[in-house]
Order: sequence, then C-alpha cells, then structure tokens
Amino acid sequence: MANKKILVVSRSFYPENSPRSFRTTELVKQFAKEGNDVTLITFKNDKEHPIFEKEHNVTIKDLGPLKYKTFDITKGNKYVKAFSRVARRVLDMVFEYPNIELKHLVAKALKKERGYDLMVSIAVPHPVHWGVAAVHSKKNPVAATWIADCGDPYSGAGKKFLREKSSHLQKKAVNALKKADYITVPFDGAVKAYDESLRSKIVIIPQGFNIDKVNVFDGPLQNPVPTFGYAGSFIPGRRDPRPFIDHLLAKGKDFKFVLYTKAHDLFTGYKDVLGTKVILKNYIPREELLFELSKMDFVVNFDNRNEIQLPSKIIDYALTKRPILNVDAYDLNEQAIEEFFEGNYRTALDINPEDYNIKSVAGKFLKLAE
Repeated sequence: MANKKILVVSRSFYPENSPRSFRTTELVKQFAKEGNDVTLITFKNDKEHPIFEKEHNVTIKDLGPLKYKTFDITKGNKYVKAFSRVARRVLDMVFEYPNIELKHLVAKALKKERGYDLMVSIAVPHPVHWGVAAVHSKKNPVAATWIADCGDPYSGAGKKFLREKSSHLQKKAVNALKKADYITVPFDGAVKAYDESLRSKIVIIPQGFNIDKVNVFDGPLQNPVPTFGYAGSFIPGRRDPRPFIDHLLAKGKDFKFVLYTKAHDLFTGYKDVLGTKVILKNYIPREELLFELSKMDFVVNFDNRNEIQLPSKIIDYALTKRPILNVDAYDLNEQAIEEFFEGNYRTALDINPEDYNIKSVAGKFLKLAE
C-alpha cells in the first residue's frame, strides 16, 4: 500500500483524557508510524505538541482560540445553578452553542488545505463535520476521500429535558454527513441511529488502541474483600451506580468499590460507607488507570440502556484482562452479581482486545482511501 498524505481534524487530542482524544491520538500515531505524511488540525498545545510532532513525525496545526462562553453551573445559589443548567441545555439543544463555533474554526482552518489523499474528521462534537462540509466539495475537495468518524450519533444523549436536538440542527447534521464519502461508527448497533439516506455510507470501524503497550498487573490478586472498579461519568436515571450500590448494601455485602469519576456529588447519600466500601477518586492518566483496574477482582460497566451507543470504556476494561460485570442499574441481574462475588465470571462480557488493535483499525481507514 503506497504511503498517503493524510489530514485528521479533531476537537480532542493528547493530552486530553477522553474517548475522542484517544481515537484521534492513536490514529494519528499509527498513520505516521506506517510512513504516511500526517497533518492534524486541532487545538495546539504549545507545551506538549511540539514534542509529540518530533517524536511521531506529524504536523499539528492550530484551530485557533475558542471565544464562545457558556453558563457556569457550579457558581451561585441553587436557583442560579438551576437556571444555568436549563439555559445551557437550551442553548446546546436548540442552537448547538457553544460547539457551533467549531464549525467556523474548522472551515477557516481548511480553506488553504488541499491535495490530501485522505481526510478523517472526528466527532463528537459534530460541528467538526459541519466545518468540513462547508469547505469540502467534489469540485474543490480538500482530500480525495473524506471519512466522517462518529463516536456517538447526533442526539440529545437520552436526557429527560429536551431529549432531541432541534429539527434544524438534525437536518444540518444529516446534510453535512451526506457530503462525506464514508461515515464510520464504532459498532453495528449504532447504524440505526442514522438517517436512512446515510446508511449506505456507513462502515463499522471500532475504537483502536495500541494493545502492545498496555501495562497491566500480572501478579496474584490478594484483595481481602471483593474489589472492583469503574471509570467514567454517570447519567442519573440511566447510567446510574446508586441502585447497584444500594443492592449490595441491602444484602450486607462486604466489598470495596473504587470509582474514578468527577461526579462525586452523586454519592452524598453514602457518607457512612465513603472511604471504606465506596472509594471516590478523580480521573488519572489512562495508562495508570488501566494498571490500577487490573489489580481488582473485576470491573463494572453500567449499561447505557441504549442499543446505539457502546461505551469505549468497555474496550479499556478488556485490556485490563479483568472480568467485566455488565449492570443495568434499573433491572439488576442479582444472580450474575452474586456469582461475581463468588468468583464465578461465566456471565462476564466477552470482548476480544485484538478486535481493537490500532494496527488493524488504522488499516480499515486506509483501505477506504484506496
């Protein structure tokens, strides 16, 4: 396969700790490792990125400063906070604010970019694709092949208030994706979330990781009580740990549940067990997190109750080589939970890490540009 000139456009990149950052970072590194001429357009970090450019032989260009501000939901009394939450949600769902700024920044950055064999734009946020669509056309293409990579479908993320994006935004999202040559999604369950007019363009390409460099604990586990972990955010009423914790406490279970999350406020009702049975920790770098999780008896995934979204954390969990307990917080499988506590992992999620090897994942992108 001949080396290609590749452009990647993404809001998120190393050293940010997020699924889209991991997607972008791993693809850029692997594309370059295989000898391709790789350019990345993102928010350039003048401290970290020059080192990355030199180490991985890539070029990073800056999207420019973000100017749009949003409401701070951490300041003020409870009424001010409530107003800020509502205002921020309305602006997001009706006007795609503040992320709409990305459309303008991406379009501006692409005006002078031409002659690429492959362009990969990465969402979320979806206005990254909108910015590409504003500039890229068949008559004046940025690249011979444009792949719009969608980690999540364009929607309201299942929240109760304003569940769906406004109709004009949904139409804008569909029209932008129509200009792409391919739309990549991480698993086949996501396809149904996309407009029928787009489905012929959709290709399944999972999240990719360098599985050769994952450092996990390989010694004997000697946890005095069943010890398990979780890393990520929560969605009260859907991806919610509280019914699971309540069940364990009601059963009188002895356990240690370590949660790496920002959502510490969600656990104010568990003061009696905080620090003993429920251990709250802040996010840590991904490599360190995988090692820490690999020392636990098992890890927990809280089901999204959504067939169109696959948490990328499941892949990280598989890399830890620990059994994965899948929990639907509002339909607990008590037998499976009991079996996990007894060391019987027959119901653990079956995930093959090799399916997510960045070498094969990057190869699937490159094949689309042949």
